[in-house]
Amino acid sequence: MDLKKYIAIVPDWPKPGIQFKDITPLMNDGKAFRYATEQIVQYARNKKIDIVVGPEARGFIIGCPVAYELGVGFAPVRKEGKLPRETIKVEYDLEYGKGVLTIHKDAIQPGQRVLIIDDLLATGGTIGATIKLVEQLGGIVAGCAFLIELTYLEGRKKLEGYDVLTLMEF
Repeated sequence: MDLKKYIAIVPDWPKPGIQFKDITPLMNDGKAFRYATEQIVQYARNKKIDIVVGPEARGFIIGCPVAYELGVGFAPVRKEGKLPRETIKVEYDLEYGKGVLTIHKDAIQPGQRVLIIDDLLATGGTIGATIKLVEQLGGIVAGCAFLIELTYLEGRKKLEGYDVLTLMEF
């Protein structure tokens, strides 16, 4: 299935010069969404995944059905102040400034094999920070999966040494 047919390109959003890749048409189509989910599940099946981790918010949308199909749990990674119990955090670089991501301190047990999922690999900053959180808790990053990779932003370079799956490249 050509998943690119289900991605809407929105020019100049959220600011001039950006060609935003909107995944909502893919999510709106049951067959396309199922196909994308199944592709990630197939990638993960032989990796002995114990838990799926996804950063907010689209990492939740993609990660939860994959976790369900694998029969494992899901742990959210959120912006600072959004998780109700004790967390660990990591600061990372944004295009203009810094961001902070958190995860519950008990979300990952040492030695657990983790699949990190998000909708988009761009600069690699968010996923790099998510990897740091997982590894600080003693998790093993068994793979990273994305619907889309923006190859011109070279985010994959920040993920060297990790197994990465992308379903589409722009």
